[in-house]
Amino acid sequence: MSARANLPVRKESVERVIAAPSEVIFDLVADPRRHRDFDGSGTVRSMVSGPDRLSLGARFGMSMRMGVPYRISNVVVEFEEGRKIAWRHFGRHVWRYELESRDGGKSTLVRETFDWSHALFPPALELMGVPAKNRAAMEATLERLDNLVAGGNGSDVRGT
Repeated sequence: MSARANLPVRKESVERVIAAPSEVIFDLVADPRRHRDFDGSGTVRSMVSGPDRLSLGARFGMSMRMGVPYRISNVVVEFEEGRKIAWRHFGRHVWRYELESRDGGKSTLVRETFDWSHALFPPALELMGVPAKNRAAMEATLERLDNLVAGGNGSDVRGT
C-alpha cells in the first residue's frame, strides 16, 4: 500500500445551488482574471501571469494580500471541461470547484473544496485555524459567484 493511501482525509467543502448553467459558472472559475471578482477571502488582488483560460497543467500567478502583499504561483492539477477544476501552489493544498447541472441545465450545484490532505505540513494549517477560516471564505465565495451569474437567486446547501 502506498503512503498516499494512508493519508488522513483533510478536506473542507461547501455547496450552493446557483440558478445559472454550469457552463457560465465554469467559464468564470476557469478565467484567472476574474478570480478577484468572486473571491470570498478578500486576499486575491489580481492575476499577474498565465493564460486567459485555465486548462490541465496551466500555470498562473496571482497577486495576493493577507496582511502583507505577496505573489503566489499555481498549477491546475484537475480539469474536466464544464465540471471540475482544481489548482495548487507550493504548499500543495488544493482548491477545487465541482459543478453538477440541475433542473435540465437551468441551475448548478457548485461544490468548493479546500483539500489539505497533501499539504507540506497539515498540522500547521490546522493549528492556525486555516480550515475553518477557509470554510467561511468558501461560503462567501459561492455567494459572490451566485451574485455574479444569477443575481443571488441560489440556495445554500450544507457543506461536508
